Amino acid sequence: MASPEATKLEVFLAWLQANGVQLRGCRIKYCDSTKGYGVFASGDDNDGVLMVVPLDLAITPMRVLQDPLLGPECRAMFEEGEVDDRFLMILYLTVERLRNNSPWKPYLNMLPTKFNSPLWFTDDEVLELKGTALYRATQLQRKQLLSLYEDKAKCLVKKFLALAEDSESDVSFEDFLWANSVFWTRALNIPFPHSYVFPKEEDDEDADHCEDNSNGASGHDVPCRVSNDMEKQRRQHAEASTSTQEEKVWVEGLVPGIDFCNHDFKPGATWEVDNSGSTTGVPFSMYLVSALQEPFENEKEVRISYGNKGNEELLYLYGFVIDNNPDDYLMVHYPAEAIQSISCCDTKMQLLEAQKADLRCLLPRSLLDHGLFPTSSSEKGGSSKCEADRGVCSYSWSGQRRMPSYINKMVFPENFLTALRTIAMQENNLFQVSEFLEEALLSC
Repeated sequence: MASPEATKLEVFLAWLQANGVQLRGCRIKYCDSTKGYGVFASGDDNDGVLMVVPLDLAITPMRVLQDPLLGPECRAMFEEGEVDDRFLMILYLTVERLRNNSPWKPYLNMLPTKFNSPLWFTDDEVLELKGTALYRATQLQRKQLLSLYEDKAKCLVKKFLALAEDSESDVSFEDFLWANSVFWTRALNIPFPHSYVFPKEEDDEDADHCEDNSNGASGHDVPCRVSNDMEKQRRQHAEASTSTQEEKVWVEGLVPGIDFCNHDFKPGATWEVDNSGSTTGVPFSMYLVSALQEPFENEKEVRISYGNKGNEELLYLYGFVIDNNPDDYLMVHYPAEAIQSISCCDTKMQLLEAQKADLRCLLPRSLLDHGLFPTSSSEKGGSSKCEADRGVCSYSWSGQRRMPSYINKMVFPENFLTALRTIAMQENNLFQVSEFLEEALLSC
């Protein structure tokens, strides 16, 4: 008997094929309960192209605004500035997950039901983050998401489900949290052609969806296409875009298939957009291409890079960390709320704002191999002193403070040190600086 993972995968692969996706040099396989599904080489990539996905299959804000169920209401809110494009996508994912007969069901069933990011931590697990910037960020984001759900998303989801008349379950905050996590863990920033995002003439006919199936997309039935007009739409876009150098519009979207690639800081593949079809033969498509000089070994996992992210950011967004992460960093910050307890806090806040001072900084791991002092500090010798002397006016507005001897030996960026110096000012120094700034403004 096939496992639940194998059954879902079989339905999903049929759905991909029905929607024009081509697995040319790879296959999607279940890894384990921790990683879920992944992409693996099949040994068939003659030209390095591993997968091709039509951009019409991407879940984007344009898709939401064109949806016959959500589109009219979402378009009105969007035009009034009540919602942004990210909220629209998260709302769309929430609704489609709860619908029994959603055309996206084969794809959504493949996604994790829970995540390992701090937003999904228990209260005791969140307390383990105390003392880090991640602790405060997690608290704030969860509070904001809960407020957004209660104030806006909950009633909208209920409204759309009532219109659909194909949901047996009620919406919960966990459904909204799930959609938020799906978006942030899987969305790509896609360079769409301008004519694709803003077509000259919109098609009067809505995209045809498959007929309602009381069983949904389950079992071994071959699911329908998300839109039966995809070829027609591609031809229209191709006619509108006569040049591969057309202006690009960056749009966040989910691309089923390619988004199953896991992360590696030394990626074996990358994704590109083929507007003209010259590379893949499929106009307006995204394709996964090998970044290796030699073909992938058969059954080797194909991984992409999620960006140069440290472990704190990886845990916050994706729920995992990497041992000996070369892109790791230390977040150093001075809590803004702590300024309220220091002397002359109002004046110092105004001065910080005037300087556009930064109360936080990221120190890359490579800078911290020798603590808070760079490896080149001893090599600079006297030149550092000269540079410091020349820059003394940047640090001593009153003309009475001497340059710290360690200024060019620390790894902290200057704008962060400026903020700390301002916070540490004594009242008499603060008064002199304020007078100096007033005189400078009057002389302008």
